[in-house]
Amino acid sequence: MKYFLIAGETSGDVHGANLIKQLKMADQEAKFRFVGGDAMQDAADQSALLHTSEMSFMGFMEVLANVRTISKNLKKVRRHLLAEKPDAVILIDFPGFNMRMASFAKKHGIRVLYYISPKIWAWNQKRVHKIKRVVDRMYCILPFEVDFYQRFDMEVEYVGNPLLDSIADHEPNRAFLKEKGLDHRPIIALLPGSREMEIKKLLPVMSSLRLLFPAHQLVVAGAPNLTHEFYREQMKGMDLPVVYHATYDLLLHAEAAVVTSGTATLEAALLNVPQVVVYKAHPITVKLAESLIKVRFISLVNLITGMLSVRELIQKECTPDLIADELHLLINNREYRDNILENYSLLRGKIGGPKASKRTAESMVAYLKMAQ
Repeated sequence: MKYFLIAGETSGDVHGANLIKQLKMADQEAKFRFVGGDAMQDAADQSALLHTSEMSFMGFMEVLANVRTISKNLKKVRRHLLAEKPDAVILIDFPGFNMRMASFAKKHGIRVLYYISPKIWAWNQKRVHKIKRVVDRMYCILPFEVDFYQRFDMEVEYVGNPLLDSIADHEPNRAFLKEKGLDHRPIIALLPGSREMEIKKLLPVMSSLRLLFPAHQLVVAGAPNLTHEFYREQMKGMDLPVVYHATYDLLLHAEAAVVTSGTATLEAALLNVPQVVVYKAHPITVKLAESLIKVRFISLVNLITGMLSVRELIQKECTPDLIADELHLLINNREYRDNILENYSLLRGKIGGPKASKRTAESMVAYLKMAQ
């Protein structure tokens, strides 16, 4: 069968790559085209129709500023779908773009499989009615999403969290410190996100922590599509080391981490790294979000556990001094640190074990064969 996958950002690219590998196992005749990044290109052994570096815009103001690029990307994917008519479009998160593609594919008789649900439970919950109309099968990776969809009489499949696959497959690099030119001082990992706009907001704040932690190494996890020069510009003269394609090894060597809200918060938790979650965006974007948001927390760790398992510092609270206060607790207060690690144990109990990508691929292939 022919599959067309769409992942618009770095985390979706990783999940898409794992899914491609498992689809190859479940369907020996599988053929792929996709919108994605480096990981999906490696898994499929071909170039993306569009790369994630051309796709990732977040927030009302940011989307508005790039509306022409988004429109061009939509047209390119639509033309390809009409020309190729795949057996299924597999959408991976990225709802602003992917919900439009779901409507288009459904209109033209292409099966729509959605892997990693849009976060409609957080805001604008009425979108579930559109999902019911245009999505043939939904595969959820967060346990509370099943209950949410049941409230709207929509049956979905919980497949577990694919991050567990990535972590289980990771082989720690014992030469990490040497290869990256790091010394043996304790490390504070800085994860400023994968989007340029996020990084521009957050890395100046994060990098200034170097002055407050002179006995530590502060190391930045770099997004593969962004240059070291770009990171250097955002550090305002701090010039911290940036490591690429090594986020898990960085976290495994870290004493604590400062993590931009998103998938990385869950990765840090699953790797047992005490963290403080941060976020900043354009003020108008934040005002709109505050009027629409339906959940108590922004980090996946807190959303899954249902409690404040890790500290969240958002917008005006996202300052070097407040982040430093939390880091000092994570590093120096043994009782506080142990409490964070206990919360992580609760988290792991809620999300289950690995093999999410395998379960999802097998379910997709079985569904499509039955629908033929």
